Amino acid sequence: MNDAIDLTLLYAVHSALRRDLAELDRVTTAADRDPVHVLATAAGWTMFKKALRAHHAAEDSALWPSLRRNLAGHPKDLALLEVMEAEHAAIAPVIQAIDTLLTEPGADPLRLGQLTDGLTRGLAGHLKHEEDAAFPLIRRTLTAEQWAHFSQVHAQYIGNDAPVLLPWLLNGADKPTAARLLAELPSHLYAACTARWIPAYAALNRWSPGTTA
Repeated sequence: MNDAIDLTLLYAVHSALRRDLAELDRVTTAADRDPVHVLATAAGWTMFKKALRAHHAAEDSALWPSLRRNLAGHPKDLALLEVMEAEHAAIAPVIQAIDTLLTEPGADPLRLGQLTDGLTRGLAGHLKHEEDAAFPLIRRTLTAEQWAHFSQVHAQYIGNDAPVLLPWLLNGADKPTAARLLAELPSHLYAACTARWIPAYAALNRWSPGTTA
């Protein structure tokens, strides 16, 4: 067990993704609005996709490869990493199918609900599997240097989307988690996040039609 590995970031991302899956369920089951129109024009769907892509890309490019090198000669653990990557790969086509449906004239809300239900089941199952099986592996085998590299790559994938994705990540986080995440930011990003980005995010009704991320 490596005490230098702090998984606060991963747990916070997972929590935010689960929060948005609940919003997707609310949007696609609401009886008073067209869920196709809402999802096609709401900032919340765009933010969710950006955050998920950045998170999975960072894991695929910087986390699983480091673990794979450390776990050479441990076939059971290596098989788990293959499953993690396969679960990532299975989620992307569902999101693409949703986006394709949203562009179709007269798109069927029932079909949209089926797709978002599939996304919720697949992603929620993956998040739990990762927490139950991969997180202990990360704590046990990853070095502090490898963890620092993954954190850096994760930040790079967020990149220019930081003004929306950092508040997205902090939204709903408990005070200790938010304080820890903010404390890791460089001073200029901390100032921008607290003074401008969080207030702008708070003023945005992310899951209303006609909003932009």
